[in-house]
Amino acid sequence: MRIDVLTLFPEMFEGVFGASILGKAREKGIVSLATVNFREYSTNKHNTVDDYPYGGGGGMVLKPEPVFAAVEDLMREGEPKPRVILLCPQGETFSQSKAEELSREEHLVFICGHYEGYDERIREHLVTDELSIGDYVLTGGELPAMVMIDSVVRLLPGVLGNELSAVTDSFSTGLLEYPHYTRPAKFRDWEVPEVLISGHHGNIEAWRRRQSLERTFRRRPDLLERMELTPADRRFLEELQKNEAET
Repeated sequence: MRIDVLTLFPEMFEGVFGASILGKAREKGIVSLATVNFREYSTNKHNTVDDYPYGGGGGMVLKPEPVFAAVEDLMREGEPKPRVILLCPQGETFSQSKAEELSREEHLVFICGHYEGYDERIREHLVTDELSIGDYVLTGGELPAMVMIDSVVRLLPGVLGNELSAVTDSFSTGLLEYPHYTRPAKFRDWEVPEVLISGHHGNIEAWRRRQSLERTFRRRPDLLERMELTPADRRFLEELQKNEAET
């Protein structure tokens, strides 16, 4: 995969792209990570990339010329057009399913804005996706871009040491992930659930499923509304609801 980030602050990405999972994926050649300072594509003598909004109002707006020029310069003849992602509070809320969708692309371009907003022609004629990481406003799109890139890259084949890790993550199945335990089996009188050391894989899987259901029921019940539940799942949740009502 190839990932390019348009940003006025490329130095913000140096540590993130060189460390941990992203750094290892880059070293293995699984992903190409690059930043582009789109100020270099400004055509005026002061290298400005923003201007006052037509119609008045506070703040400055990113001009279309440098952003279009930077993205178009990244396109290579004979290669599919990239997925161009605009980071903005108005966008679709980023999710695990969106990360999985983007992980199947060959080339992603993230546009990190600043100031009051973007010239609307960038939205209408250049980008393919508008994404947000939540209902709050940040100084710029750099931090959301880092979050999304990390989430996408870890799904690429060969990035994680154990390919099952991404499959069983919270939200990958639609549920929150079940609890994990490791050695020692007993720590300060707190013992690992007996089923996990029983060696009975069927019972372990059933326990994990129930734990995921219960954790989701208690912490994110909204997720259950979108889940395709089995009859056994529904019976378990009904029992939880009954116990909750009684207490």
